[in-house]
Amino acid sequence: MINSKKMHLKTLAVVNFKNIKEALIDFSPRLNTFIGNNGAGKTNLLDALYSLSFSKSFFSTSDQLNVTYDENWFMIQGKYLRESAEETVVYGFQSGQKKLLKRNGKAYKKMSDHIGLFPLVMVSPSDASLILGGSEERRKFMDGVISQYNSAYLEDLLRYNRVLLQRNNLLKKAAESGRLDNDMLDVYDGELTYCGFRIHQQRKEFVKNLKPVFQFFYSQISGGNEQVGLVYQSELNRQTFEKLLKESLACDRAARFTTTGTHKDDLRLTLAGYPLKKAGSQGQQKTYLVSLKLAQFEFIREISGVKPILLLDDIFDKLDKNRVEEIVKMVAGDRFGQIFITDTNRDHLDSILHSVTPDYRIFHVSNGKIEAIR
Repeated sequence: MINSKKMHLKTLAVVNFKNIKEALIDFSPRLNTFIGNNGAGKTNLLDALYSLSFSKSFFSTSDQLNVTYDENWFMIQGKYLRESAEETVVYGFQSGQKKLLKRNGKAYKKMSDHIGLFPLVMVSPSDASLILGGSEERRKFMDGVISQYNSAYLEDLLRYNRVLLQRNNLLKKAAESGRLDNDMLDVYDGELTYCGFRIHQQRKEFVKNLKPVFQFFYSQISGGNEQVGLVYQSELNRQTFEKLLKESLACDRAARFTTTGTHKDDLRLTLAGYPLKKAGSQGQQKTYLVSLKLAQFEFIREISGVKPILLLDDIFDKLDKNRVEEIVKMVAGDRFGQIFITDTNRDHLDSILHSVTPDYRIFHVSNGKIEAIR
């Protein structure tokens, strides 16, 4: 294990964010739990933490939707301690204006420069789309992790998608006119081949490194009695992209779009060799997702040298007592840093928390109001 830098969020100030009218909270550097009924505002609080790291909500693409009803602005401020230095991040929005993101009082020229400075991993019920959704959801998962700390990968991905759109437009025009511009096709194919090869190599390496860590976490949580798999599926695993494009040209012309390439990649998620979507119970699927996100945490920690903040939103639903206990014990250990957990029931958490670490705080959340109760 590498020697990771220490980082934690000391305090959080929130004004007019979703149903949180106003809050000022001091956190434990290790473990923080938020207890309350569904709809109380627990998830909104975690989303405020997420927004400080990514300059956007985990759930909404529009900042306007995150403003408290009857208001036209919100503000989130976090004070972090990284090693021995204190850093302040402010994220704000006002209707009709550009959103604001400042670090230590200085606004960013490009908000993308902020990504990765305060690494964070969120585990949410919405992650079920990785299992139940289409291949696009699983590509987003791979791309989201890799591009956080590999700007060249993100550039390749953006470039690939631009050229893919241009190639598809060329195929549509060819179908309408009956004539294909082969010179332009060669240009687009060359670009796709170059970027696609680089994307494929990075994804292949990512899954190779992620898989053993993911399987370790799943084994720990489940008691080691279940076998899970993670397989990167890509047409480029069996054939060069250049040849694939040539072989599929007739099919592409008939379909009027590019039918082969890294934009068709997928992750095969398995339990005992069978598709997890069909073979896994709700508890097994939940265990799979938590293990996958904990492996994502490990991957980011290795690359950034900083232990990401870990947000666990309502992850204990559908899990038996043993699995809940294993997860809490695991994340409270030295491998992880600062943890935030939401749940509706305090009773089954209290005894576990007390047994694994004395350094934890419990907050009660009701109607957007947060009160420390331990």
